[in-house]
Amino acid sequence: MLSVHGRGPAAVIIEPIARVLHKVGITPNAVTVFGTMLAIGFALWLIPTGHHFAAAVLIGLTVATDMVDGTMARMRGGGTRFGATLDATCDRLSDGAIFGALVVWFGLQDPVNTIMMCVCLVILVASQVTSYVKARAEASGIKVVGGLIERPERLIISLVAVGLSGLGIPHILAWGLWILAAGSLFTVIQRLVVVARSDAASETIAAPEGAREFPTDGGEQ
Repeated sequence: MLSVHGRGPAAVIIEPIARVLHKVGITPNAVTVFGTMLAIGFALWLIPTGHHFAAAVLIGLTVATDMVDGTMARMRGGGTRFGATLDATCDRLSDGAIFGALVVWFGLQDPVNTIMMCVCLVILVASQVTSYVKARAEASGIKVVGGLIERPERLIISLVAVGLSGLGIPHILAWGLWILAAGSLFTVIQRLVVVARSDAASETIAAPEGAREFPTDGGEQ
């Protein structure tokens, strides 16, 4: 939801930053890669070691580059297909680092919090599938817009929960992750329903290369 409606308000902060980086000759792809490396580094270093408030603040600042690089690309006349692919790939990597680090954190507790480890894995898998459903559908010409829990919501809920847990608020991290797990699974189903109800949903597609072809009327060829 925020990916559709949140860009306007954020532009007040993002555009000046993007303009400065654009003027000094930094490319959007460089911003994407650098921001992702920082986010992964902060996640794998700070979350498992229990520095949750610092992790939330620093990761939040670095993932904001996701909006900066897109704005820079538009300032250069538009993004490229490679840039879009790189951006999506880096998003998956940083998300994986955050929730993978949380799995490690819960695994280091005494006793090991197996339930919350599983909840984090559900979020991790569901978030990847959410993005995959959209990408696969759009590769087939079916547009998928929005969803209950997209990447902005996922990052805000998870980082706020991590940050508040770092300030000592009890149970907030578990509650945030349970909400994310339920919302992420709902979003996967929500997007599949959108695809199933589209006009192009029942169109046939070509068989994979090397697959055996069968007659459509049930007769022998």
